[in-house]
Amino acid sequence: MKISKLPKETSQSLVYRFTKAVKSSGVLVEARKRKFRARIKSGNLAKRAALIRVKKKVEYDKKKKLGKI
Repeated sequence: MKISKLPKETSQSLVYRFTKAVKSSGVLVEARKRKFRARIKSGNLAKRAALIRVKKKVEYDKKKKLGKI
Protein backbone atom coordinates (compact mmCIF):
# COMPACT_ATOMS: atom_id res chain seq x y z
CA MET A 1 0.00 0.00 0.00
CA LYS A 2 1.70 3.17 -1.18
CA ILE A 3 0.29 6.44 0.07
CA SER A 4 2.13 9.63 -0.73
CA LYS A 5 1.42 13.19 0.29
CA LEU A 6 -0.86 15.07 -2.07
CA PRO A 7 -0.15 18.70 -2.97
CA LYS A 8 -1.44 21.11 -0.29
CA GLU A 9 -2.19 18.23 2.09
CA THR A 10 -1.31 18.56 5.75
CA SER A 11 0.62 15.88 7.59
CA GLN A 12 -2.37 15.23 9.83
CA SER A 13 -4.69 14.56 6.91
CA LEU A 14 -2.06 12.26 5.38
CA VAL A 15 -1.89 10.24 8.62
CA TYR A 16 -5.70 10.17 8.77
CA ARG A 17 -5.92 8.93 5.18
CA PHE A 18 -3.27 6.29 5.80
CA THR A 19 -4.99 5.07 8.98
CA LYS A 20 -8.30 4.85 7.16
CA ALA A 21 -6.73 2.88 4.31
CA VAL A 22 -5.06 0.42 6.71
CA LYS A 23 -8.31 -0.15 8.61
CA SER A 24 -10.34 -0.72 5.46
CA SER A 25 -7.78 -3.10 3.94
CA GLY A 26 -8.00 -5.54 6.88
CA VAL A 27 -4.23 -5.88 7.26
CA LEU A 28 -4.30 -5.33 11.02
CA VAL A 29 -7.13 -7.80 11.58
CA GLU A 30 -5.25 -10.47 9.65
CA ALA A 31 -2.02 -9.76 11.55
CA ARG A 32 -3.79 -10.08 14.90
CA LYS A 33 -5.38 -13.37 13.82
CA ARG A 34 -1.97 -14.75 12.95
CA LYS A 35 -0.36 -13.45 16.13
CA PHE A 36 -2.93 -14.79 18.58
CA ARG A 37 -3.98 -17.99 16.80
CA ALA A 38 -4.20 -21.17 18.83
CA ARG A 39 -1.40 -23.53 17.91
CA ILE A 40 -2.24 -27.14 17.11
CA LYS A 41 -0.84 -29.57 19.69
CA SER A 42 1.38 -32.40 18.50
CA GLY A 43 0.01 -35.93 18.69
CA ASN A 44 2.02 -36.95 21.75
CA LEU A 45 1.10 -33.76 23.61
CA ALA A 46 -2.60 -34.23 22.84
CA LYS A 47 -2.49 -37.85 24.07
CA ARG A 48 -0.72 -36.79 27.27
CA ALA A 49 -3.34 -34.09 27.91
CA ALA A 50 -6.14 -36.61 27.32
CA LEU A 51 -4.60 -39.07 29.79
CA ILE A 52 -4.28 -36.34 32.42
CA ARG A 53 -7.95 -35.38 31.91
CA VAL A 54 -9.06 -38.99 32.34
CA LYS A 55 -6.94 -39.40 35.46
CA LYS A 56 -8.33 -36.21 37.03
CA LYS A 57 -11.90 -37.27 36.23
CA VAL A 58 -11.36 -40.65 37.92
CA GLU A 59 -9.93 -38.92 41.02
CA TYR A 60 -12.82 -36.46 41.07
CA ASP A 61 -15.42 -39.23 40.80
CA LYS A 62 -13.69 -41.21 43.56
CA LYS A 63 -13.70 -38.19 45.91
CA LYS A 64 -17.31 -37.42 45.05
CA LYS A 65 -18.30 -41.00 45.93
CA LEU A 66 -16.55 -40.70 49.27
CA GLY A 67 -18.38 -37.42 49.99
CA LYS A 68 -15.28 -35.22 50.03
CA ILE A 69 -16.61 -32.91 47.35
